[in-house]
Amino acid sequence: MTKPPFKPPASYEAAMEELEQLTGLIESGQLPLEQLLAGYERGADLLKFCREKLQAVEEQIKVLDAGVLKPWASE
Repeated sequence: MTKPPFKPPASYEAAMEELEQLTGLIESGQLPLEQLLAGYERGADLLKFCREKLQAVEEQIKVLDAGVLKPWASE
């Protein structure tokens, strides 16, 4: 059985929302084994998507701050 191609979410926020929903379903213990595996695979893909988005933002911040990543200022 081949894994279907990853369909990326519309945004980071959409990915996080879907990931939270998947986590709830997986943790509920109510999914059949095949759906559990598909949910886990989708979750892994979503996690990778989110990490890549965060990495891209971090790189943009480094460029804006002349290569030095500065901590967020708390107000």
